[in-house]
Amino acid sequence: MVYTNLTYLKSIAEGDSAIIQEMIDLFILQVPEFIENLNKFLKEGNYIELGKEAHKAKSSVVIMGMEELGRDLKALQLATIAGTNKDSYAHYVDKFEVQCLGAIKELKAL
Repeated sequence: MVYTNLTYLKSIAEGDSAIIQEMIDLFILQVPEFIENLNKFLKEGNYIELGKEAHKAKSSVVIMGMEELGRDLKALQLATIAGTNKDSYAHYVDKFEVQCLGAIKELKAL
């Protein structure tokens, strides 16, 4: 499965390979922290912070061309604000973890 699509990143970086690599490196660095925080806030039932972390993670995944995951994070964020669909939060967090870890492997292989 292909997780990333770097078309958007390449367009905003105007093809500058140094900027592209810097953004990829930043994504690889940030994802473990996002995973840790999302799981921590979910386990604690701290849904306000869970939504804030989903919001922060969203821009990172969208830059890497992970549009569907970006929409999922937006849905998670909105659900936490509204206090609805709490039984779906774990699914969103799990999906984020699986897809982002796959994306990291993919990006490291470039």
